[in-house]
Amino acid sequence: MSNYEAVIGLEVHVELKTKTKLFCGCSTEFGKEPNTQVCAVCLGLPGSPSGVLNKKVVELAVKAGLALNCEIGTHTWFDRKNYYYPDLPKGFQISQVFRPIASKGYLDIEVNGQSKRINITRAHIEEDPGKLAHAGGSITAAHYSCVDYNRSGMPLIEIVSEPELRSGEEAKAYLEKLKAILEYTGVSDVKMEQGSLRCDANVSIRPVGTTALGTRTEIKNMNSFRAVQRAIEYEIQRQMDAVEDGERIIQETRGWDENKGITVSMRNKENPDYRCFIEHEATAIELTQEWIQEVGATIPELPDDRQKRLVLEHGLPEYDAGVITSSLALAELFDETLARHPDAKTISNWIMGELLRLLNARNMDISESKITAAGLASLLKLIEKGSISNKMGKEVFEVMFEKGQTPEQIVKEKGLSQISDEGQLAQIIDEVITNNPKSVEDYQAGKKQAIGFLVGQVMKATKGQANPGVVNTLLREKMSK
Repeated sequence: MSNYEAVIGLEVHVELKTKTKLFCGCSTEFGKEPNTQVCAVCLGLPGSPSGVLNKKVVELAVKAGLALNCEIGTHTWFDRKNYYYPDLPKGFQISQVFRPIASKGYLDIEVNGQSKRINITRAHIEEDPGKLAHAGGSITAAHYSCVDYNRSGMPLIEIVSEPELRSGEEAKAYLEKLKAILEYTGVSDVKMEQGSLRCDANVSIRPVGTTALGTRTEIKNMNSFRAVQRAIEYEIQRQMDAVEDGERIIQETRGWDENKGITVSMRNKENPDYRCFIEHEATAIELTQEWIQEVGATIPELPDDRQKRLVLEHGLPEYDAGVITSSLALAELFDETLARHPDAKTISNWIMGELLRLLNARNMDISESKITAAGLASLLKLIEKGSISNKMGKEVFEVMFEKGQTPEQIVKEKGLSQISDEGQLAQIIDEVITNNPKSVEDYQAGKKQAIGFLVGQVMKATKGQANPGVVNTLLREKMSK
């Protein structure tokens, strides 16, 4: 990379959280039988009506635009973007080519401790095409493809960044921040695995020190942030190798093959001509500043502001606050637990340590976890009171995660209560001291580490239920006499 600089721009398609489609009353519910949530409007059947614009779509698009620091257009309209593809039944897509509803925004990212502002060119409303299911694993290897038009006509916003990203790592950070903002505002469920958030990456390279843009390729079929980063990094290297070998980079669409870790050519895009023109059958959008302000007033505390609050008001390290606020569900779990147990650092440690460990190990989303704020707060109180040890707490937490039981129920069922009563422990400690005279002599001779063996013997005798702190104190007292 010493001789070349990567230039990357992202196009992010976000399905809006509405109950019905952009211009018809068909349901947007995910996972239904193919081609069961369609009508003449979203299928574009000959002679079908143009449909009625979904007002909720406009509201959510404006909300997203404001959260991304965009200027909102008070007079916008829809256009026809003409192209032929099996998943586009009308032969054109209704979009906002000439006058987007939001433009000139930005968001800030941080990579390796360095902050960077990425400008957003536009965020516009458009309808989603259908979905192709390829028999053979991928479009390039498929023997045939089937089309599901349930997604056809679903309301999207397409968010287009300026080509200001310079690495796959920066692209991943941008997407993570964008996803968090959209999730916090409630405009989308941003579930990549369900296609609610999809990303195309435009990648080119140029010699370091130059400003002219190189020929770009567009990468598709990336279904995770990690895939986006890997695909971009591969494509940068592929283009550098090609240029060094004297090859010409052509403008094309390339697909990401996750299994092989490579991008593959899908179709040439040297001379794209979408023959765009105004869609006169769709209603133009006229907005007042008053209404835009009303929508803006519904935007909640966003990730950056929440992160600052956790640092300033609750003393969390920047890193902890960043992890907690990266997901709305994590942030809400933290705040709700804090209202019940006022120890911010301990709460963040358990969320970042145990909860995220279990979610990652099981490849689960936090929405699938049975951990509640009330349950986590109760567990931390049991540990704080000495009713159970920290080690026992982790065992209890796993059961809470799997079954959703309260920590009190689990402690009772498993007999995990920690023994902290000095009178109850004194007899056991006396027996351990009597049965291990060599370790006692070593301790009294100055080998302080010998106490570790004796503590272990007490823990063994109590099946791990003795309070280690109390055991340490009693042993020291008895061996000092």
